[in-house]
Amino acid sequence: MNSPYKHHFDIAPDISYLTTPGSGLLSRETKQWRTKRDQEFFDSNTVLREQQGAALDSCRETIGRFFNCAPCNVFLSSCFSVAFNTLLAGLPKHYRVLLLDNDYPSVNFPTIISGFEHQFVAMDEQLEANILNAIATFRPNVLVFSIVQYISGMKIDLSFIQELKHLHPDLLVVGDGTQFLGTDHFHFDQSGFDAVLCSGYKWLMAGYGNGFVLLNQKMKDILYADVQKKYSYLNNQWLNKSVVQLCFEPGHLDTLSHGSLQHALEQLTEWGYGKAVSYTQQLVSAAKAELSDRKLLLDSIVNRRPQSNIFNIQISPDNVELLIHEGIKCFPRGSGIRVGFHLYNDETDLAKLLDIIDTKVK
Repeated sequence: MNSPYKHHFDIAPDISYLTTPGSGLLSRETKQWRTKRDQEFFDSNTVLREQQGAALDSCRETIGRFFNCAPCNVFLSSCFSVAFNTLLAGLPKHYRVLLLDNDYPSVNFPTIISGFEHQFVAMDEQLEANILNAIATFRPNVLVFSIVQYISGMKIDLSFIQELKHLHPDLLVVGDGTQFLGTDHFHFDQSGFDAVLCSGYKWLMAGYGNGFVLLNQKMKDILYADVQKKYSYLNNQWLNKSVVQLCFEPGHLDTLSHGSLQHALEQLTEWGYGKAVSYTQQLVSAAKAELSDRKLLLDSIVNRRPQSNIFNIQISPDNVELLIHEGIKCFPRGSGIRVGFHLYNDETDLAKLLDIIDTKVK
């Protein structure tokens, strides 16, 4: 099964690029768009600077359409971490926050240092049951977690989030979508999440300097509520923007970076995103079967149904130099080596990885 998308990317023939969990590739078309845009932007005759607002509005509309979220509930940011810190700053300080143990540092660390009372949930094959048990005892106001874990590739059961919201409608559910969005379908308005935040440089293949936030109305009403009550005191020049927008988008946004995100999303749509997801999931299923047969996956992954595009291969991290020397782009994480399969990968990449593991890894 050869990738129908690989020819859109500049990948050397001796390289199997399996490190999208670290940073995704840009398509040739996106790189060409960036070059042309950058040249036009710095032309003295350009009108692109005057069109900044319209360009960003267009980007919000594209993001909203792709992830099924009203554009007025889409907010732009340079990356997940900046946006998430803004969200934390807007939550009531007495809120209790439930976190996952060993989640992404940019999720857990700022939550902890912000002073919120918090508790951790163990991450194992019973993750969803662990969350329910912790909610029953800790009674949090907010649940925050990465939809896909950056080390193990563990993926939350998205149907569980919908059920959870039905059981606990007052619980705010906040998701880091950076390791998830771009790998599967996602309908924000029906998801059960109150907020999802994402950087675009991984699975969305949009490069650095762009990210976004999806909020529902409930979350918008809660964030910076005290400031919103005093909105009339703000300078009149900002009256066309809400307090929430001013907080998430406090300064100038880079139209090149967010234009790259928009271009990448439009290209996924043009390629047929449903077909791309289906193709990649077939490849991921094949990889899971092969790695499971070799006893190279964590039990917590093998025994779970939701499967992400990320695998942590349980071989010594010391083997990373061998793999890289053999042309496998990967990264050591936790107790093994992390790889990820995206739409520019195919069975040739999987076969090469398995052959090296079978014949050269000790």
